[in-house]
Amino acid sequence: MTESEYLVCFHLMAKPNGALCNLNCEYCFYTPKKELYQDREMEMSDEVLEEYTRQYINAMEIPEVTFAWQGGEPTLMGIEFFKKAIKFQEKYKKPGMQIYNTIQTNGTLLDKDWCEFFRENNFLVGISIDGPQDFHDAYRRDKKGNPSFDQVMHGLELLKKHEVEFNILSTVNRINADYPLEVYNFFKEEVGAKHIQFIPIVELEDSNGKIKVSDESVLPEQYGKFLSTIFDEWVRKDVGKVYVQIFDAALASWVDYPPAVCVFAPTCGTALIIEHNGDIYSCDHFVDSEHLLGNIMEKSLKEMVISSFQLQFGQNKVDHLPQQCIECSVKFACQGACPKHRFCIDAQGETDLNYLCSSYKAFFEHIKKPMMIMAWLFNQGRAPAEVMSILDEKKVY
Repeated sequence: MTESEYLVCFHLMAKPNGALCNLNCEYCFYTPKKELYQDREMEMSDEVLEEYTRQYINAMEIPEVTFAWQGGEPTLMGIEFFKKAIKFQEKYKKPGMQIYNTIQTNGTLLDKDWCEFFRENNFLVGISIDGPQDFHDAYRRDKKGNPSFDQVMHGLELLKKHEVEFNILSTVNRINADYPLEVYNFFKEEVGAKHIQFIPIVELEDSNGKIKVSDESVLPEQYGKFLSTIFDEWVRKDVGKVYVQIFDAALASWVDYPPAVCVFAPTCGTALIIEHNGDIYSCDHFVDSEHLLGNIMEKSLKEMVISSFQLQFGQNKVDHLPQQCIECSVKFACQGACPKHRFCIDAQGETDLNYLCSSYKAFFEHIKKPMMIMAWLFNQGRAPAEVMSILDEKKVY
């Protein structure tokens, strides 16, 4: 990817209070990042917020800019912080530019004031929840070990009451992966979600001097079956009604569109993050000293985005693709998936095989026939209802 292409498509996710969170989810990969900033105030200052806003807007070469807020738990910053963010966005936006805001939250701290603020400022709110109560509370508990499900559901009800647009982010872990339809139907029927993301938990840990996959991590055989089972339900009943991110990403591959999910892009490096103090890192999953590009108070964001280090970081994904992936029938859809998960050895003894390789292979092979039909219908401009009718007629499931 060229420098100009990076500047068109890059995205910067903000962590205004770093890894600080009111929950203590057992599988959280970001909580340990607070050790990078020991003995420091982990809240984004007004000076950093303003400089981040100014440089991000100036670096973007498209008319629509999205500010994405994550954590940790970003609502710990309080509403006043986000009111300042809105003011800075208005101050620096270019003529004709549209500014959007998204926030990913565990939902436990939401109240009437938060929901009114989100509604008034057109925030898209992502809620982290892992399915029905038993599945959610298995890993998502607070600092005292108390469950969080009821608080999250209360937050969701407030969002709906105040007509705030929301989507669902669910991890797929060792426990809920065995219950795909229970998870999916809960989101669809009880939560009323129209947009769902499924994120696989894959974390490494040190066990008596040996590195192994954590007990919370989804198993490859679980993840492929989980996705395939939900797809079969979705393609029968919910095409055009419920949007599942990985299904949309798959369809993009079949119609030869650029993937909206970096995991399935041929190269990566366009999804960077800014920490609370202005530090810029190559990726949310590579927040470490090796991938620290600089600080926005000292260096130009644009220069960091198109630095030789960052460009090579993105290119490494395709350069280090093992032979098994190169020869794979679903490479066009998978592209070796996330580099964070590429720590296995392939059949030829090459490194960098994705831990979830067999999952993705099984899933993409499973959906091949309906995807080919949907791709054809998509190119014909058919409506979702007609797509469902044709899929049913051809008995693709």
